[in-house]
Amino acid sequence: MPELSRLLLGASLAASVLLLSPVAAQAQKTKKSSTASTKTIDQRLDELIAQMTLEEKVGQLNQYTGDAATGPAVTDNNKLGQIQKGQVGSMLNVKGAARTRALQAEALKSRLKIPLLFGLDVIHGYQTTFPIPLGEAASWDLAAIQQSAHVAAREAAAAGQHWTFAPMVDIARDPRWGRVMEGAGEDPYLGSLIAKARVLGFQGSTLGSTDAVMACAKHFAAYGAAIAGRDYNAVDMSERMLWEVYLPPFKAAADAGAATFMNSFNELNGIPATGNSYLQRDILKKQWNYQGFVVSDWGSIGEMIAHGYAKDNKEAALEAITAGSDMDMESRSYLPNLPGLVREGKVPEALLNDAVRRVLRKKFELGLFDDPYKFSDEKREKQVLADPQSRAIAREVARKSIVLLKNENNVLPLSKQAKTVAIIGPLGQSKTQHLGFWNVSTDSTQVVSLYEGLQNKLGKTAKLLYAKGCGITGDSQAGFADAIKTAQQADVVVMAVGEARDMSGEAKSRAEIYLPGQQEELIKAIVQTGKPVVVLLMAGRPLIFNWTADHAPAILYTWWLGSEAGNAIADVLVGDYNPAGKLPMSFPRSLGQIPIFYAAKSTGRPSANDKDTNYRSAYLDMPNSPRFAFGYGLSYTTFEYSGLKINTKQLRKADKLTVSLTLTNKGKYAGEEVAQLYLRDVVASVTRPVKELKDFQKVMLKPGESKTLTFTLDQDKLAFYNPDMKWTTEPGEFRLMIGSASSDIRLQDTFELVD
Repeated sequence: MPELSRLLLGASLAASVLLLSPVAAQAQKTKKSSTASTKTIDQRLDELIAQMTLEEKVGQLNQYTGDAATGPAVTDNNKLGQIQKGQVGSMLNVKGAARTRALQAEALKSRLKIPLLFGLDVIHGYQTTFPIPLGEAASWDLAAIQQSAHVAAREAAAAGQHWTFAPMVDIARDPRWGRVMEGAGEDPYLGSLIAKARVLGFQGSTLGSTDAVMACAKHFAAYGAAIAGRDYNAVDMSERMLWEVYLPPFKAAADAGAATFMNSFNELNGIPATGNSYLQRDILKKQWNYQGFVVSDWGSIGEMIAHGYAKDNKEAALEAITAGSDMDMESRSYLPNLPGLVREGKVPEALLNDAVRRVLRKKFELGLFDDPYKFSDEKREKQVLADPQSRAIAREVARKSIVLLKNENNVLPLSKQAKTVAIIGPLGQSKTQHLGFWNVSTDSTQVVSLYEGLQNKLGKTAKLLYAKGCGITGDSQAGFADAIKTAQQADVVVMAVGEARDMSGEAKSRAEIYLPGQQEELIKAIVQTGKPVVVLLMAGRPLIFNWTADHAPAILYTWWLGSEAGNAIADVLVGDYNPAGKLPMSFPRSLGQIPIFYAAKSTGRPSANDKDTNYRSAYLDMPNSPRFAFGYGLSYTTFEYSGLKINTKQLRKADKLTVSLTLTNKGKYAGEEVAQLYLRDVVASVTRPVKELKDFQKVMLKPGESKTLTFTLDQDKLAFYNPDMKWTTEPGEFRLMIGSASSDIRLQDTFELVD
């Protein structure tokens, strides 16, 4: 057994032996705090760096994995010895207060007693698992998203973590790319707001609070545009596309105070992001004046060899540190090579010092030099992880993430007269799949299945039947007969179908994103029984399910909702919660439409509608439009938009445009609507998209209730990058569009921007 593993197995015992007595520890802490309080962090950094050898400096830039691997693993049986020598600055994948405390004690045996940073992929929850980020994005509820991140941070921090490798803020317009599940979808405006919300949620009011962790905006940059949606693939795009679409969420994360950035696996226009000075030095650290540090993705420094950009690890280390990559995650490139590169004069020591200073600053800001064990408190860990309020919040966020795609004849909410409900499909009783990819918690027994959720909700009023029907994948239809028989005995059928949790995520690209296996055939068989059918689609990405979209009377897209999935879905099915989710990505009709997104450009021969195909920019064999558009999502009630007013038809450059309208709930259920405001700059020196989301409001209305909504558009929302790549506005006509989705515009007007 490797030395590190032996240590972690006996973590609690090791921690108790290695630590000072409580009295001595407190006395030492008081003495340190008194001394530290008289010096600024910069002064303390100067003093510390002046004492460090080259090897100790490089050690601070070296990150190793601990308990688990989330990438290609490297065998290393001497991690513990390197920690004791100050050759490791950070560890990832070490979970639990006792384990992090034990390893921290080993780090404090080093000459300068510099504490470790502990990081983990807390992507959508720690112990309490929340909906996958793409699902949360469908809520369009920034407060809920921030709260979700805060609960995750509180639990992670209580379990010894200082740092999460989230949020992923990559814009993604190709659902074949598995990592769409980690982000906020296709739109830079919505993506920027969600990036900010998640950073604020993770980091809380003060970096260093024991209910917060450092955020990490990733992957810098343009990773979501991997060619053909194939993970780790190259990216080739214009500078305009980079700045207009892919960089805004990163800028929002930086402005929100994200403590760290992570570079990306992809090359961008021929230069791997890890060795890309334009991204890391010119844009991030110079133009944006970013003061945090940049960590590589797993092994990405060494992977520049496979890219054909570096001949060996030494050259890869040179390229990465020169380009601004501060910390080496698991490539083993910096530790053996950087000291020599400095001594050879190929890397200025000032450049190395800058990287070390950035890392150490975060350790000071977290308070680790004053109390290295402040995040490794087993008593607090036990209390926080047992807090029932976290589950209540998870249930609420999960309900908000569900999108109603179709509801013919008001099949939903389920009728109170339904005495027998059949649950059919491979995900009907599943627990593990609801955890989704990138789950930290592996205790699926704590997950509420769909069957359990409906049992909790209907157990006293309705009988539940269940038939699996088929597997998630595979060709067998052996269970169809039993499923049909079960459906025939029910008043209503709820079908649970979709992806397995390991079918979307990192390295989970799919060339075909149809509903896998025999699941759509199962849906056909059950719909043909004539029973009312509700289809629940559980997945990490947009899927293609055209037959179901055409023939199933009711469809809910439920993503992977986490710990409270079953209860949240049951709340929506019976009408205790009125779904209000809106799609953050366009759903294609066919693979041939990909990439597909609402903010497209017009052509010289635009198609007026889906039937306008003669010498137009159109497909002969299918419509241009998506199956379900960005921003789309239904409700159990209906909303009317009326009374659009703008304060001026001619807007001067120094002024703001005020837009108002009346939103009315015309149905029988209380519900929330996401009113979306889009703009089109009709004529410009650079062609603009046919629609761009510029604002939205999520509003709750009782039946019959009306509210006046007011939007304010400043000059920044009218600006774009001109031919010289200068952010500016130009005089001219703008088309204002407000509606329930990018494809469902209810109110329109025009105004002119004048000099």
